[in-house]
Amino acid sequence: MKVKDVMNINASRVLIGSTVRQAAEQFVFTGASDLVVVDAEGRFVGVLSEGDVMRAALPQLTEIVDSGRSLSDSYDLMQEKGRGLADKPLDDLVIRDPVVLSPDDTLLRAATLMASRQIRRLPVVHNRQLVGTVSRADICRALFR
Repeated sequence: MKVKDVMNINASRVLIGSTVRQAAEQFVFTGASDLVVVDAEGRFVGVLSEGDVMRAALPQLTEIVDSGRSLSDSYDLMQEKGRGLADKPLDDLVIRDPVVLSPDDTLLRAATLMASRQIRRLPVVHNRQLVGTVSRADICRALFR
């Protein structure tokens, strides 16, 4: 069985140049833990994970110390840092060279990549265009129908 037989063609995506706030709203709206980043022509750019967005807002220990705050104040610092990120372009947080699949790849290849690299969903790209995504659930559904 091929990736194209099970892929989701309605992938959660966001345009490069969108703000971190727009991406966060898309995470909430779709329930996705990652978004595929495309340009205005639908060409694949990379992947944005909610984990990377969250990590960007987390204060580093040096930031806490330099601010003169205590560790118990670090949540306030994280909120401030998040507000500072909200209207910035998401571009710097995009994983630009992620693992991708082709529509003609086998499910065995997809499953092996996901299992060995602990990836939940992979973009499916053909001629630089995003054509869909494949998740672990898509593979399980195909295997156990």
